[in-house]
Amino acid sequence: MDSIAFEIFGISVKWYGVFVSLGLISMIVFTGFGLKRYKIYNEEHFLGILLSAIVAGIIGARLYYVLFNLGDYQSLWEVINIRNGGLAFHGGIIAGAIAIGLYGRWKKLDTIRYLDIIGVGTLLGQAIGRWGNFFNQEAYGSVVSKEFISHFPKFIQEGMYIDGAYYHPTFLYESISDLLWFLVLAFLLFKFTNIRKGIFLALAVIGNSATRIVVEYFRTDSLMLGNIKVAMLVGVLGIIASAIYLLYIYTKKDTGAEVRIQEIHPGKKKKKKKKKK
Repeated sequence: MDSIAFEIFGISVKWYGVFVSLGLISMIVFTGFGLKRYKIYNEEHFLGILLSAIVAGIIGARLYYVLFNLGDYQSLWEVINIRNGGLAFHGGIIAGAIAIGLYGRWKKLDTIRYLDIIGVGTLLGQAIGRWGNFFNQEAYGSVVSKEFISHFPKFIQEGMYIDGAYYHPTFLYESISDLLWFLVLAFLLFKFTNIRKGIFLALAVIGNSATRIVVEYFRTDSLMLGNIKVAMLVGVLGIIASAIYLLYIYTKKDTGAEVRIQEIHPGKKKKKKKKKK
């Protein structure tokens, strides 16, 4: 399979980079619509928080991957050259979330609501970005029979034929799962704007983590910590942490519908009634 999408000025642009870029663009567009829906869109903060998250996310994703594969890198150039793949989703998410939290605190933004919207958008970005792994022929699972792989489209069969054997297209499993979970949460996010802050973020983490746990069971190129698959461990921790957070949200005292309306219309203040003399 040819991993080169096209060449420009003699420089080869790989499909991996194309799909990762498309995933980022999709997440950015969705986030913009989401912020406008909740009436908290501000162009300066929108660009600032996304730039911070993207830069931190790419650096975090790469460092996370490299740290678990130190023996594969002999020079600094090999470490920073991401054109051949090697970005760990969880590393990007952790670093990006930290950047958003710091930026939001600095600018006194509604950080949790930002994370709600970006968290849902990230599912779409991940669903698209996983196709970069397909063209790089990575992030696949264990060996399968020709009969099993024949249930997939022809181009998937050809892409998963590696070194004389067929493999589980685990990139496809994750891509479809993330896309479906995105569609559900995106519908709810835009339909019910009075849902408490943090719930969509927690549900996005739970959905993606559950998918990763299942997918990692089949994968053969997982990042390892001893005999433990790192993504499975992080997935379990993500589900536990999100469940505890949801419990906290639902047991916290409700401040009432009036507060939720003010969240959606931050500039609107309640008018004081004049007392009759």
